Parts: sequence; C-alpha cells; structure tokens
Amino acid sequence: SQVLMSLHEMFPAVHAAEMAIRRNPRSWDAWQTLGRAQLGLGEIALAIRSFQVSLHIFPMNPEVWKEDLSWARKLQEHKEKAAKTEAMQALAKEATQEPIPDYDFESDEIVAVCAAIAEKEKALSEAKSVVIVSASGAVETVTEEENRATTPDDTIFIRAR
Repeated sequence: SQVLMSLHEMFPAVHAAEMAIRRNPRSWDAWQTLGRAQLGLGEIALAIRSFQVSLHIFPMNPEVWKEDLSWARKLQEHKEKAAKTEAMQALAKEATQEPIPDYDFESDEIVAVCAAIAEKEKALSEAKSVVIVSASGAVETVTEEENRATTPDDTIFIRAR
C-alpha cells in the first residue's frame, strides 16, 4: 500500500491496506497506512477513524498522534470552514439578486415604444444612406440612388447602413 501511495495510485493503495487489515485487524501500522491512503483520496472522516483505530491498538505511537491525526483534523477544520464560507457566499448572492420584474408586454407604454422604434427604422430605411470608408481612409456618408450605390474611389473597406 505504501509503495502504491508513493506512485500516486490511491485506489489500489486503499484496497491493499484494507486487505492487510482483513488479514490482521490488530495491526496498528496497517490502520495508519489505510488512513494515509484515505487522506490521499480526500476521505478525511474515514482517515480520522482509521487513525483513531490505530491509536486504540497502539496508544503510545507519537507519529500517529503528532503527524497523522493532527494533520487530518486540521484538514477537516479547513474543509468545514470552506463549506461554511461557501454557504455564506451562496446566501449572500441569493440575497443580493433582485427578482426579475414581471412585464406586461401588451401595455400601452410598450406598444408606444415599439411603434416609435418602428417609425424611426422606417425613416432610416427610406433615406438609404451608406457610410463608406475608402482606401485613403476618408469617411463619407452617401445617399444611394435606387438603382446603384456610389463610391468615392472604387474600393470599399467597410459598408454599413
């Protein structure tokens, strides 16, 4: 299991440590190794339980007390703080979002605005003016005739209505 962990193969490492525990459930180092492999998978609560079993079997092991269990508890505290912060941010985001107003699209104001926009578009389309940017960089607004468009120097870069 320890070799698999050093190769970053966490699932097989957990499986190997579990097999070692099934073979000898009183092996404190197998429980310690299982806890480390579980930490590698991000299973903090399971790792803490494995370290606690290891300490129950061999309570005088300073490595499990000082390194493994304390590290797993710090990770758990950070995870809980991050979850609380994320929940608070989600609540704050929900509180700051304003509800979308319910519009009546058949109201007289909306119909009047749509009519005004249509009249303005109609007036612009009747004028048929063209903005021409020539090769020399000159910008000119020209009104088109019905049958053909005029250009100042036979090269059009951008044509917009």
